[in-house]
Amino acid sequence: MAGETIVTVVGNLTSDPELRYTQSGLAVANFTIASTPRNFDRQSNEWKDGEALFLRASVWREFAEHVAGSLHKGARVVATGRLVQNAYETKEGEKRTSMELEVDEIGPSLRYATAQIVKAQGGQRPSAAAPSDPAAEPGGWNVPGSFGDDTPF
Repeated sequence: MAGETIVTVVGNLTSDPELRYTQSGLAVANFTIASTPRNFDRQSNEWKDGEALFLRASVWREFAEHVAGSLHKGARVVATGRLVQNAYETKEGEKRTSMELEVDEIGPSLRYATAQIVKAQGGQRPSAAAPSDPAAEPGGWNVPGSFGDDTPF
């Protein structure tokens, strides 16, 4: 939609995504991404952390189940989506606003880690590889580099 503010954020999950279901059965996962800028200070010859940004984020439907089953606290992620401002009033009558990222795409950052991709089948969330599979990895990314018959692009 025109006029939406699209942002990309790179950071770490502050906790496991919280998966819930609406009364109508729709899945929603909520989580917070912490992004801390780092700059090199030439005078002290060391890296300095800047002010951290904590951004609430949400995903819906099967996407929510995929995120909840794949990403965990501390995971470094790259997320892109629409920045939404929510207005509300406190119990004391004060007007407030908050920002939230409605995530369109999210995945693990591969800068300091590796990941193994499991393609979801028929709208289902990825399941762990069979325990007898020696290539199974903990953490939800658990099928070694195989794309089956599908092209990886």
